[in-house]
Amino acid sequence: MSETNPTRSELKRQAILQAARDAFQEHGVHNTSMDELAALAQVSKRTVYNHFASKEVLIMTLMAELWQQATVHEGRDYDPDADLHSQLCALIELEIEVICSQQYIDLNRVAFDHFFHRPDALREQVEKLAAHEPAITRWIKAAVADDRLQQLDHEVASQQVHSLIKGGCFWPQLMQITPLLTVQERRELASQTTALFLSHYQK
Repeated sequence: MSETNPTRSELKRQAILQAARDAFQEHGVHNTSMDELAALAQVSKRTVYNHFASKEVLIMTLMAELWQQATVHEGRDYDPDADLHSQLCALIELEIEVICSQQYIDLNRVAFDHFFHRPDALREQVEKLAAHEPAITRWIKAAVADDRLQQLDHEVASQQVHSLIKGGCFWPQLMQITPLLTVQERRELASQTTALFLSHYQK
């Protein structure tokens, strides 16, 4: 089956997102106007507003795309016949690959800078992101249903995994305390996180 070509509207939307990604990282959200975004994307200001009502919406759209890339992983379903450690470790490695990327770190730095004094707006946007169920949460649910993990709160368990991941490859890098992890360090973090999680929850 041949892929459907993107429409003009979709192409304009992607151009706006790319312009926002570049401008926000270079100049910051506060110092970037919608007029400048329109010029960079080579579209009218009206077109920008037709797609995105505000810069906040643009930021969170960019964040949502990266978050989905990091956590959705369609086709990575739980396998009842496979080893738990290898399955979970593979999922965690996929998330780390995105979360530990320079693009993800840079965009989060932009978002935190913009929303730091707008906690209510940030909370609202985070709740929207949470509507997308991460692949790790789905995997945990399936492993519990298959009686290979103890009964647990799926959301809490998933948050625990993500806290371990971000403690090693997101927060220190966001704060520029440590450099991005090497490929080997990512693998080690994934394996250690998996081992710690399973040592507590595996039957």
